[in-house]
Amino acid sequence: MSVNTATAPQPSMSTATWGMLLLLGAIWGGSFFFARIAVAEIQPIVLVLHRVLIAALALQIYLAIAGPSFRTALPYAGRFFALALLNNVIPFSLIFAGQTQMGAGLASVLNATTPFWTLVIANMMTTDEKLTPNKLAGIGLGIAGTAVMVGPGIVAGLGGPVWAKFALIGASLSYALALILARSKFTGIAPPIVATGQLTASTLIMLPIALIAYGPSSLTTGSAQVWMAIVALALLSTAFAYILYFRIVATAGATNASLVTLIVPVSAMLLGVTFLGERLELFELAGMALIGAGLVVIDGRLFRMR
Repeated sequence: MSVNTATAPQPSMSTATWGMLLLLGAIWGGSFFFARIAVAEIQPIVLVLHRVLIAALALQIYLAIAGPSFRTALPYAGRFFALALLNNVIPFSLIFAGQTQMGAGLASVLNATTPFWTLVIANMMTTDEKLTPNKLAGIGLGIAGTAVMVGPGIVAGLGGPVWAKFALIGASLSYALALILARSKFTGIAPPIVATGQLTASTLIMLPIALIAYGPSSLTTGSAQVWMAIVALALLSTAFAYILYFRIVATAGATNASLVTLIVPVSAMLLGVTFLGERLELFELAGMALIGAGLVVIDGRLFRMR
């Protein structure tokens, strides 16, 4: 039964939630540093397995010590496997496949369409996350800002095969569906439980895939530096990050949580400037300004104050 949007208030973003979103964007932006170190020595699929396995073990230990009990998640096992497929296994696989045929710039722009697909799907499947002019305009500014920030790098891959572009769009759609699933089917479940259930299910799916593809010996290769990067990627950019992510979904809705995909490339670029001595170009600053303007438009508080 449809509900009039006037009687179904839209999820809003408090100052604290915006802080969590920006922190999540910074953490996931930093994950590129750890991944760049790790993939120099190990296969991407093996890296995905290590990432979800170590994160799942860490969260299981955390729950065993601090609670709540993971036993409360067992009745939702099927949903956790669906969430793992939509939020980890399918998008990771599509992104890896698509990026073999296109540049990182175009891939990041296509990934930044996630909030748009989330808004469209949420408009059809929820009663309280509807299309609004603010959201459409803000997401449009964010996608445009990502394209401007990438600059000349977007040209790389434009001539690649169509299937590769559809793979990246498919990954964005999969993330959008995962957000709607998390919002609608895990209401009232503590974010640490949701994060642990998803990552445990992802581990059970990825383990046989990695073993069949590369054999048991592939699971123990890597230098000390690589393993330090893997542990940081798993504990900070996965275990802790997904607790933040599902908390944002629970408090602010799927569409607002998806905005992190607009923040991640900005965070990655600023971290490169801070720690790697990279220099910002004028077009990159312009792109960041557009993304910032898009987030301000979506938030809407500035307009309400005026």
